[in-house]
Amino acid sequence: MTGRKFDFKTELDEMHRSVLSVLPEKLLDLTDISVTRAGLDALMEQMPSAEIPSNISVEDIHVPGIDGDPDVLVRVYKPVSLPADAPGLLWIHGGGMVLGSVDMDDDLCPDMAEQHQCVVVSVDYRLAPENPYPAPLHDCYAALKWFAENANDLGVSSERIAIGGASAGGGLAAGTALMARDNGGPNLIFQLLVFPMLDHRNETPSSFGVTDTRVWNREANLAGWAAYLNGVEPVPSYASPSIADNLSDLPPAYINVGTLDIFIDEDIEYAQRLSQAGVPVELHVYPGAFHGSNGFVAESPLSIRWGADQRGALEEALNPKT
Repeated sequence: MTGRKFDFKTELDEMHRSVLSVLPEKLLDLTDISVTRAGLDALMEQMPSAEIPSNISVEDIHVPGIDGDPDVLVRVYKPVSLPADAPGLLWIHGGGMVLGSVDMDDDLCPDMAEQHQCVVVSVDYRLAPENPYPAPLHDCYAALKWFAENANDLGVSSERIAIGGASAGGGLAAGTALMARDNGGPNLIFQLLVFPMLDHRNETPSSFGVTDTRVWNREANLAGWAAYLNGVEPVPSYASPSIADNLSDLPPAYINVGTLDIFIDEDIEYAQRLSQAGVPVELHVYPGAFHGSNGFVAESPLSIRWGADQRGALEEALNPKT
């Protein structure tokens, strides 16, 4: 199957085109992953450092890995005045399974902790290709188990923990939710899947849609999946949640994605299959948004609406009014 190519010149509005035009031409060219990592590090160094609000404490903790795996670094963001039995959110950063760290969400996680009066635990999982499947997923599951087992010490109710992530982090969140279901816990109350990377097959029409190396593109996606899976056969559904036969008994999900994102088709299909399996799901598709544009073009009306919708859904999940 093939699909149409997205045309950023004609399908993006002026604000989105303007921001895209200043991104490095080969920002996400994964021909050499080490070069791409260095380029992203250099770009991050040019950005102003995230300012952590004074009412949010931040602590890095090494938690036990599973099955003899190395310890996992997690970064814990906690409101200083946390309500009793507060909710918790396990957050997983993006990066195509091969890029990124907890540092990249040092602006987002404190905001979520403050906005929702919750403890956010962000996972610094091992990256492929140095550490292919199941290492990244195991690190996320290890962090979830530690979070639930230490909920009291963190000021969190073990019955009010959600999971979320963006892009590869969204895919890892979905895989971790499947693993938790099949292993009898920890129990999760919600999945926040932000343009999640879910399907290793790359056969949907939209998976052919982007070749522009300034954003997440088909070649980068193929490279990311190849590095993560490292030839494992058959591909486990924990690694590629779209191929899971059974999506029942999973926590309610919120999925959002843009119409110019290569993941749009697999994300819509996953939302549909969750609903068909009896899982409450809310799906938002934003016209004219590309992968990550809600962050790159944060001041656009579209991104502002995206953010408000996402915050509202997470607030309802963590602090329901009824």
